[in-house]
Amino acid sequence: MNTEQADPAELAALREAFAVDDGGVSALGWEAVHAVEREHGVVLPEPYRTFVAEMTDGSHQGPPEYGMVGLAEGTEKQSPGKPFPLTRGWLWEEDDGPYDDPEAVMEQVGDHGSVVLGTDGCGMFWHLVVTGPHRGHIWHITDVGAMPFGAEFGYTTCAPGFAGWVAHWAAGKEWFDAE
Repeated sequence: MNTEQADPAELAALREAFAVDDGGVSALGWEAVHAVEREHGVVLPEPYRTFVAEMTDGSHQGPPEYGMVGLAEGTEKQSPGKPFPLTRGWLWEEDDGPYDDPEAVMEQVGDHGSVVLGTDGCGMFWHLVVTGPHRGHIWHITDVGAMPFGAEFGYTTCAPGFAGWVAHWAAGKEWFDAE
């Protein structure tokens, strides 16, 4: 997963996955993407960066279940420039994790260091991490915990990152399909 340079094959797969969109918003353009990055003090990871600049800024068709939100909505109540607080999955409903102040970390997980991509409803949100060691990875954040997405984490069979997440959705697979 290269978060610094867009892979032409990944971009082609993203274009194919979103070729038939039912009213998605047009691409933002590079000037608007750079403005959002300056505003929040981050550089968005590839290929998401090129996706919103050149392909589409949101999609009604998904992923996730209720569609992908645009970049402005995905950063509206976020603090993307602050560090993403997790490096491993954590079900805080089951344990306090390795944190001195688990409640503060729980509050930061949904706000710091990420951009909201969309929701599956019922308080289940998909985030793209834009800071820290998990930059470029997708996380599933709910009211009971947060889990990284990608085969290397053991919950799914897909490639990591935005392109892997979209490819998994486009193939019609269940989100957490690892056995």
